[in-house]
Amino acid sequence: MNIDSSNMTDLRLLLNNKEGQNDHHIICSITDRKGTILYANEKFCQISGYLKEELIGANHNIVNSGLHNKDFFKQLWQTVGKGNIWQGEIRNKSKDGSFYWVDTIIFPVFDQQHATQKYFSVRTVINEKKWAEQNREKTIGELQTLLFKISHGIRQPVTQIMGILELLNQHSISLNEMKELINYIHLSTTMLDNYTRELTQHVDFITKQEFSINI
Repeated sequence: MNIDSSNMTDLRLLLNNKEGQNDHHIICSITDRKGTILYANEKFCQISGYLKEELIGANHNIVNSGLHNKDFFKQLWQTVGKGNIWQGEIRNKSKDGSFYWVDTIIFPVFDQQHATQKYFSVRTVINEKKWAEQNREKTIGELQTLLFKISHGIRQPVTQIMGILELLNQHSISLNEMKELINYIHLSTTMLDNYTRELTQHVDFITKQEFSINI
């Protein structure tokens, strides 16, 4: 899709005519080559918390959350600067300091000589998607930590039980020694049972979380 400066007025009129419609949920803006905002629709104002007068004339860095590094934006500007379309997910910051995620598409706007003059951005809010991803990453990390803990914890009772079985196979033992070994087996199996219960509870918790996210 190519946009040239000759139809930018029509594009702005189209966007303005969409303002206030119930199904209008797209964040739109137009910037110059330096990133100065020339146009911002009502949804942009609503999600960012800025008045239109505060956005127009400001650099698009006004909503920079600080999450993405310089290489991220360098690649973005290089892409659109060469006349190509850029698409990606960006975390922005609103005026009150809260963050919001947007799926972003940036289109270069060309003049009659096909030189890039402006940039037209279309964004949709994807907070729920990003929060779900972050929750899954957190859950996976917790599960990995738990599995590491359990895998190391299980070694002790398993080693004890194997040692007891080897001892029983190789030696004649007294009744008192047998009772003592039975106590060791009981302690070891209790430890194993506790670890498996902990793992089961955590897996159940993860399953419920995943179900609540997907419904």
